[in-house]
Amino acid sequence: TETLNLTVNYSTSGTSTEVACDSYTWACNGMTYTTSGSYTCTYMNAAGCVHTQTLNLTVNYSTQGSSTEVACDSYTWACNGMTYTASGVYTCTYLNQFGCLHTQTLNLTINYSTTNGGTTTTQCNSYLWNGTTYTASGVYTYTTLNTAGCVNTATLNLTINYGSSSTTNIAACNSYTWTNGITYTASGTYTYTTNNAAGCD
Repeated sequence: TETLNLTVNYSTSGTSTEVACDSYTWACNGMTYTTSGSYTCTYMNAAGCVHTQTLNLTVNYSTQGSSTEVACDSYTWACNGMTYTASGVYTCTYLNQFGCLHTQTLNLTINYSTTNGGTTTTQCNSYLWNGTTYTASGVYTYTTLNTAGCVNTATLNLTINYGSSSTTNIAACNSYTWTNGITYTASGTYTYTTNNAAGCD
């Protein structure tokens, strides 16, 4: 009589699904994968039979982009909400549509507004400046674009003095010599112009 005590063990298999950014290192075999695909790894199971593990891998990728901007005085970048006041190269990172890192680069040129030294003048009655006539003292500004395309502000410090007048009624016999040194021998209305204390007519 012959007796067989037989134990049959079985091979096994398993499947895992992974999604990774740029690369994935599989602990099953220590391999690093950089492309999507289906990969297998074999080892002995607890029963000493072959175990085949299958990896269904999706590899998504990080992305990058760049933009160039020119601004006056400052620039607020929507990418990160930061306001920059100097030219430079700046970066901002966020997750792209695949959940991987996106790096955005900003090439920024900042130009600046300018002011000139200002004009100070005293005039009588009115003053024409850059197409506008002013009749009152004050500080006025006029803006144009400088060579960089930014605002240039010119300032006018203006003093307006005013002319004055007076009337003298005189009745004289035969002739009258007026302040201006002229002798009049006929009735009439005459004028004489000098400068008042403000230097105006």
